[in-house]
Amino acid sequence: MSELVFGAPLLCVVLGGLAMMLVDAFVDEKSELATTTATILIGAAGIAGALFASDYVGAPADGFIGPWLATDKLALVSDVIICVGSAFAALIAGGYLREHDLERGEFYPLLLFSAFGAMVLGRATDLLTLFLGLETMSLGVYALVAFRRTSPRSAEAGMKYFLLGSFAAALLLLGSAYLYGATGHTDFTGIAIAVKNGTADPRLLLMALMLLIVGLAFKISAVPFHMWTPDAYEGAPTPVTAFMAVCVKSSVFIVMVRLFLVALTSADMMSGASGWPPVLAGLAAVTMVFGNLGAVGQSSVKRMLAYSSIAHAGYILIGLVAASKIGQPAISAVLYYLAAYTVSNALAFGALVFAGSHGREVVSYEDLAGLGRRNPLLAVPFLLAVLSLMGFPPTAGFFAKYYIFMAAVQAGDGMVWLAVLGALTSAVGAFYYLRVLVFLFFREPAEGAKVAIPMRSGYVITAMVVAGALVLQMGVAPSGYLEIANAAAKLFT
Repeated sequence: MSELVFGAPLLCVVLGGLAMMLVDAFVDEKSELATTTATILIGAAGIAGALFASDYVGAPADGFIGPWLATDKLALVSDVIICVGSAFAALIAGGYLREHDLERGEFYPLLLFSAFGAMVLGRATDLLTLFLGLETMSLGVYALVAFRRTSPRSAEAGMKYFLLGSFAAALLLLGSAYLYGATGHTDFTGIAIAVKNGTADPRLLLMALMLLIVGLAFKISAVPFHMWTPDAYEGAPTPVTAFMAVCVKSSVFIVMVRLFLVALTSADMMSGASGWPPVLAGLAAVTMVFGNLGAVGQSSVKRMLAYSSIAHAGYILIGLVAASKIGQPAISAVLYYLAAYTVSNALAFGALVFAGSHGREVVSYEDLAGLGRRNPLLAVPFLLAVLSLMGFPPTAGFFAKYYIFMAAVQAGDGMVWLAVLGALTSAVGAFYYLRVLVFLFFREPAEGAKVAIPMRSGYVITAMVVAGALVLQMGVAPSGYLEIANAAAKLFT
């Protein structure tokens, strides 16, 4: 019984994907209502399964699932974040696909299988499940990025993401092989014991650490492994971009928490020039600086959000580095940041989709000119999303950055500089975020330009309303969410 309970969220999603494949075979593929509604129900079932499983968290799981997938509260939080992000992506797709004549039955199964891979990745406690979850998620996302078959830009984005992603996966697999060769284990606990006992080969450990960081840094868009991000975000259908921005990034960061703070926690792995905290600190610094500066010069809102996601990866890396010294407070800050980032991006991409209709997609700043004055209801979600991503109170993004920077300060003098740099780069970020509001309210469309007409989609409106409510609730009353994050992070006390 416990095996079924622990695996309930995963089973809900993967069986839902299989069911959607059967539905598409026997139901008209244009039946957007059936496919989207079923997808949202499956996402809700995944969350319900995760909440049900929480009653059993901490119980022994010695059967099939126990050695490979975590059954702790961190796994629960990971499932919820990924299911919520996937549900938002499906809701946004419900309006987007019809408007852009992209209704094809394979979209939702691909989305669900990618979400399943992300959930496996977030729960992984073994190098084998880490790789299987990562590739299951990635293969679906590669196809989704190139989902607009008639678009050369979409095809180029999918091919570039596939080629670079395959190269990163090969490096990750090679790093895993080195780690197994050094320790004789693939499970994180066994690796940790071998490293702490000093039985692991230090040369192989160093090679493994370098390759694992490179492979995982690619997936979170950390500089200098970010080169795929702007093209993939811009070329992909907007709901896919939203899924990539929240679910892919969240699952990889959570498995990084497990890998670095469970398997690689020995003194040799956490100190000195060969340790992982200094490497991740350097990645965080260059990622924050490059991500924010790169976003300033963009004329496309989607590319701006792509560079913004690079910058946010840098902020989250601060929490991961701080966790090497203070543990639980920094991990809870990372989890809160991931949750806040999920709802903020869902709101931003939902508003971007809602702003265009009749096959016309709003992607540039000029497309937004005057929309705020002509459609005040459209301006509200844009306003909330921009303020939250910028870190302005009282939104979820404000407390997300506050907790991350406070964790860096609490970690000691060696980390304060990261908090200062994060605050300074956030000030740079305010420029390009506020530029969205300038075009919405203070610019007129160019003479002769086609004016965007917001779509009428209940799915997209629902996504914006729910995401907007969560952005405000997490900003006005963050304590409840932080308590959940603290409970999930107790593993690292």
